[in-house]
Amino acid sequence: MKRIVPTVLLTGALLCGGTAYAHHSFAATYDKSQMSLEGEVLQFVYRNPHALLQIQAPDANRQLQRWTVEWEARGQLDHQGVTSMTLKPGDRVVITGNPGKNPADHWLRAQSIVRPKDGWKWSIAASMR
Repeated sequence: MKRIVPTVLLTGALLCGGTAYAHHSFAATYDKSQMSLEGEVLQFVYRNPHALLQIQAPDANRQLQRWTVEWEARGQLDHQGVTSMTLKPGDRVVITGNPGKNPADHWLRAQSIVRPKDGWKWSIAASMR
């Protein structure tokens, strides 16, 4: 009985304690530098753990490439008014963010997104308010 009580208390504390946030390291995947892309949305995948955009935009050599843009989690975007219909194939966007550490992969972590045709904007800074 003396061993069961501490075990039950410890288990209860672990189960009822604060929320644990597990996440991969962006620093392991993305460079600290920033770059901007202007291109056309090919696909918007509104899902967890992160929403993804596929866009066609030029690389540093001005060659058109398919870029994968990692965005926030769906739940975070929901709270910011973003829906699965916010961006559609064919939308022209300007995205600023952190490039992937391997340039050949054409990945970018979004810091801000602007749709020039109507002025719609999103930024990670605004999402943290």
